[in-house]
Amino acid sequence: MLATSYPLLEIFWTMLIFFAFVIWLWMLFVVIGDLFRRKDISGWAKTAWILVLVVLPYFGVFIYLIAEHKGLTERTAASQQQAESQFADYVKETAAASSPADQIANAKKLLDEGTIDAAEFESIKQKALAA
Repeated sequence: MLATSYPLLEIFWTMLIFFAFVIWLWMLFVVIGDLFRRKDISGWAKTAWILVLVVLPYFGVFIYLIAEHKGLTERTAASQQQAESQFADYVKETAAASSPADQIANAKKLLDEGTIDAAEFESIKQKALAA
């Protein structure tokens, strides 16, 4: 009975509208995020863009993407490079913090506490010295 009151084309149309709404929300978040990250425009210009996005929901997003596509791409790429650089610095800092002497000292502490036995201590010591 429910299948006859809600035909297949109606289901397709509902799914199409739902996915178009989700895509619009995603684009809206990208645009608003880019607007608030920008340092090259004033607060008034940001407010004007937000008003355009509110008054003309789909067209406002499309207008922003057409007008600011190059700047949006450059800002996104710069943000990704900065995040990658910060991650690389973190990895280098973390890897450098653990020298062989630190590893042996930690292993000795574990041996003294009884957490590991002498064979495990020697194994850790050999690995630390080999690296």
